[in-house]
Amino acid sequence: MTEGTTSAAAEGADTLTRLEQEGEIAADYLEGLLDIADLDGDIDMDVEADRASVSIISDAGGRDLNKLVGRDGEVLEALQELTRLAVHRETGDRSRLMLDIAGFRAKKRAELSELGAKAAAEVKSNGEPVRLKPMTPFERKVVHDAVKAAGLRSESEGEEPQRFVVVLPA
Repeated sequence: MTEGTTSAAAEGADTLTRLEQEGEIAADYLEGLLDIADLDGDIDMDVEADRASVSIISDAGGRDLNKLVGRDGEVLEALQELTRLAVHRETGDRSRLMLDIAGFRAKKRAELSELGAKAAAEVKSNGEPVRLKPMTPFERKVVHDAVKAAGLRSESEGEEPQRFVVVLPA
């Protein structure tokens, strides 16, 4: 093993440890929130794509947890930001933590991946750029990834909250 390889491995281990710590801080914060709201839910932590990922799931079908998702995920987005702030307060570092509640983001990710793939197929067939509706940063990222996987490129245009994805020909 060379010195560069050793330091890269140590850096990767440090990153994993930091992300696991973010997940633990977030889980503690969210457990407190669930207690205050008198909601039942289990917390699952993981590290995905260089970011901590925390999910709140329920054995009871998640009906109560849907209150924490809100209309179109608005409450979920706000809770994610509050959780990121709680992590920042503890670590001093900005967090890119992703929060999912009752499988909402996982379902949304699947829908958006399909939308990105369909838009890419449309661009491939007619050669014209396709503009999609305004989306949140999370939604745009999923679409960009799907377009890239289809072999095309995409860009975000506009200003928040009206920022949208344009799928471009190769």
